Amino acid sequence: MDAAFARQASLTKPPGALGRLEGLSVWLCGVQGECPPRPLRRRRLVVFAGDHGVARLGVSAYPAEVTAQMVANIAGGGAASSVLARLHDVGLRVADDSVGRPSGAISVEPATTRAAAEAAFERGLRIADEEVDNGADLLIAGDMGIGNSTAAAALVCAVTGAEPQETVGRGTGVDDAGWMRKVAVVRDALRRSRAATLAPLDLLAEVGGEDVAAMTGFLAGAARRRTPVLLDGVVPGAAAVVAAAIAPRLPAYLVAGHRSTEPAHRRALAHLGLEPLLDLSLRLGEGTGALLALPLLDAAVAVLREMATFGDAGVSGPA
Repeated sequence: MDAAFARQASLTKPPGALGRLEGLSVWLCGVQGECPPRPLRRRRLVVFAGDHGVARLGVSAYPAEVTAQMVANIAGGGAASSVLARLHDVGLRVADDSVGRPSGAISVEPATTRAAAEAAFERGLRIADEEVDNGADLLIAGDMGIGNSTAAAALVCAVTGAEPQETVGRGTGVDDAGWMRKVAVVRDALRRSRAATLAPLDLLAEVGGEDVAAMTGFLAGAARRRTPVLLDGVVPGAAAVVAAAIAPRLPAYLVAGHRSTEPAHRRALAHLGLEPLLDLSLRLGEGTGALLALPLLDAAVAVLREMATFGDAGVSGPA
């Protein structure tokens, strides 16, 4: 990273004039271990989809069957994430092992068993390995699942100590009554499971679900393979706070693409020490916020690689 700081200081611009682009390029040099950074040629979005049992408790503005329908839409190229992935030349993969097998309603029962959560976590690790082995140099985790922002809020509460009313948002657009039901579900889930006392995999089993457990494994796997991750919204944020408890070096490999309107996402980013690149009032998920931030990362790479130095251009430096 010393070389990256030195090159930034030599480029034909006042120091710091490109703002956070400069820090982004230095971060990528540190993750890749070279300066200037390599262009990101094989970017991969993996959307982790799952049915959540809390969907039947009125915590979403949409019915549970939308999860499977949207998985088909994403795979068919018609979803926002599909469009943005094409626009930015990002390969898209859907991991939908738990669609059609709803998790338990976490307010009254575990989301899944410890064994199933552990198996899902291992699947996520394997997916990260497969992507990196096939040449991926940037990973994005996306989500799809009616009710999954409720699980995410519960996870963030358990890890950060926040209260449910401080983390629960509108998700798919619930009204005030829906928001209050969602807060009650998270509160009851935390009380039932004593989530704050649980180890990470037990926590994922109690209030997360298999899709979130797989995403957690995917993020931990990215850190294991020293591969940068552009972090999306509230569900990947919740998975990241759990993954960081398993893989403490994970935050060093993360850059936050955006800040969601979901309060739990703000808590998660603060917990991870991440400052988002964008704040566009997004709350869709699917990886869309990260995809929108990707051109900034590309720009940071191009600037550090291609800008002339004062010496190269014959430009006088600071007086």
